[in-house]
Amino acid sequence: MTDKDTIIEAITSLPGVVLDYPFGEEVMVYKVGDEKGKMFALISEDSSPVRLSLKCDPGLAELLREKYETVLPGYHLNKKHWNTIICSGQVPDDELRDLIRHSYELVTA
Repeated sequence: MTDKDTIIEAITSLPGVVLDYPFGEEVMVYKVGDEKGKMFALISEDSSPVRLSLKCDPGLAELLREKYETVLPGYHLNKKHWNTIICSGQVPDDELRDLIRHSYELVTA
């Protein structure tokens, strides 16, 4: 997935997701519940390709960083628990959808 609208659709298809801008208009922050809910996905508004930050199990986060050069420690986030993915197509669509769901499940558990 490299298209921002497709990525947003994958995020917002999950139950109870709300969009917030707590860090200003440059970063779309997706949370579960309401504006006070836990964030699980962030998208930089002006980046091309899309930069998507997702919460991740620390062990899996490391494996993904080793496997893909476009998966980096979370930008401006806890690097142990967050990855930033440059959505250039290197991470397969199904895997990216799984990572979005994984992030969502971590904050709703």
